[in-house]
Amino acid sequence: MIKILVNDGIHPDGKKQLEEAGYQVSTEKVSQEDLPKELPNYDVICVRSATKVRKELIDQCPNLKIIARGGVGLDNIDVDYAKSKGIQVINTPAASSESVAELVFAHLFGLSRFLHLANRDMPSKGDTEFKQLKKSYSKGIQLRGKTLGIIGFGRIGQETARIALGLGMKVMPVDLMIKEATIGVDLYYPDAPTIEVSLDVVSMDEMLQTADYISLHVPFTGKALLSTAEFSKMKDGVILVNAARGGTVDEDALLQALENGKVAAAGLDVFENEPTPRKALLEHPRISLTPHIGASTGQAQTNIGLELAEKIINYFSVAANN
Repeated sequence: MIKILVNDGIHPDGKKQLEEAGYQVSTEKVSQEDLPKELPNYDVICVRSATKVRKELIDQCPNLKIIARGGVGLDNIDVDYAKSKGIQVINTPAASSESVAELVFAHLFGLSRFLHLANRDMPSKGDTEFKQLKKSYSKGIQLRGKTLGIIGFGRIGQETARIALGLGMKVMPVDLMIKEATIGVDLYYPDAPTIEVSLDVVSMDEMLQTADYISLHVPFTGKALLSTAEFSKMKDGVILVNAARGGTVDEDALLQALENGKVAAAGLDVFENEPTPRKALLEHPRISLTPHIGASTGQAQTNIGLELAEKIINYFSVAANN
């Protein structure tokens, strides 16, 4: 019987689908230090971002056939080494795109209208300093007509663009692999047509010099994509959101840019030192914060679980017929 260790959780629908296919599924968490002892008993390990599957662990698991990542990024897995050992590495790039993109706009709307600050101040000062608070937070920005720079134009980047276009924003995508994409904006009314917009990718420098807002949708490759040099090229007063990966933005450079006014505000869902982000970020009055919840909606988790189950079942079905 095929044995699957789901180490970072899976939606019940995904677990049910795997069990109905005849697989044994364990959802009991195994600590990172105990994995070398336990994982050799399994054919598949399913992880999110918490569990690391590195070369040393892979070498100790001769029965391992699949490493499955619930989500998009694969930076916690030694992908190339796993593939060199004949191990299939799969993820779920399509399942959570809408949820991540919507969180980006939750931050953009909140920062543009000072909601993160108003929600802190109103409970303690709303009944005594209402007029002062109204004056403080009455200089908001409308997103319509503004320019959104999107770094990384894969599935999540394109979903972010779809929402931006629906809001009437100009979109400037940056990507090393994709040159252009056609984005369909769906109107959820009977017989309403899909509006298609073709977007050409632009250079990083052009985007940095033009964008009013910037959103990142790239994996962490070992070096920050936005650091001091990139911040210096941005328009004064830009608003930045990172719902991609911690480390893609140099946090020291971001704090400096916030202090000198180059960056008006930032929304952060990811951090370099998760799960212990630095206090300077957590306490900064111009940073909107969430605890890495981009893909954490009920719909996205269902989709992730079902997509993982489908890919695992398909792998073993093909293997059995060869």
